[in-house]
Amino acid sequence: MFELHSRLAADTLMVGEFELCQLLIHKDANYPWFILVPKRPKVTEVYHLSERDRMQLMKESCILSEALVDVFAPDKINIATLGNMVPQLHIHHVARYTTDVAWPNPIWGAMSAKDYPQTELEHRIESVASVLVGEDFQVS
Repeated sequence: MFELHSRLAADTLMVGEFELCQLLIHKDANYPWFILVPKRPKVTEVYHLSERDRMQLMKESCILSEALVDVFAPDKINIATLGNMVPQLHIHHVARYTTDVAWPNPIWGAMSAKDYPQTELEHRIESVASVLVGEDFQVS
């Protein structure tokens, strides 16, 4: 049975669900940072997914990336599957700007996490979710 890793559960909030993945937003307000987590138990690597699930993951990643571009107009979308701290397969999607605090370096460890003001968090979630609805995506 699928269960979200405790570290992901602590660091994120649920936005909604695609066919394959849960969509989470990271609680760090320094960046527009969203995470896809395939709803498959004990999967730690992309190659552990079935071929069908790999194709679905790519589709959902592209849909999310396009939504982030539409909503945030970033200079670059960073997509990463590190898994060093959280072994459960999860794919980071971060909208990056040449003016952000970590540019051009990776975001990890560049700056302490910054809490969202509640209204900004709600707006960010709603902005992305509203673009995704109708793309085989349901808001939680």
